[in-house]
Amino acid sequence: MQTLDLIVGSQMGSAEYVAEQLVESLESQGISVNLHEQPELEACQQALWLVVTSTYGAGDYPENLLPFIAALNDKSDLSDLRFAVIGIGDSSYDTFNHAALNLAELLKEKGATLLLEVAKIDVLQPDLPEDTAVAWLPKFIECIA
Repeated sequence: MQTLDLIVGSQMGSAEYVAEQLVESLESQGISVNLHEQPELEACQQALWLVVTSTYGAGDYPENLLPFIAALNDKSDLSDLRFAVIGIGDSSYDTFNHAALNLAELLKEKGATLLLEVAKIDVLQPDLPEDTAVAWLPKFIECIA
């Protein structure tokens, strides 16, 4: 059975809700998920990560993700890691999904492999963010099969 770490960056709770919906969908596909709503790098032991993060303020990481990002900055080699990122943001801001994009770039700089282009969910669209994320999931599952 495939296992992954699902890492959540959330300021107001929307990314947490999306992550919970993804856990249900992934587990129904036979994929085991370790959910990290207050992520700590040392607790993320899988070689496969799915990150769901909102963007806060002027393109910043959510507060719960800041210690995790600091720990990542201290790492030199993540070449064994494969990952995907889902960003949740508001396209009326010029910093739309910057936290997700910046995190993907940081992981790539550390040698990790990005499996899919960063999924950018716009809260201004009529579809619920969790529905958009679940609809994106088959592409991710295909990449990790």
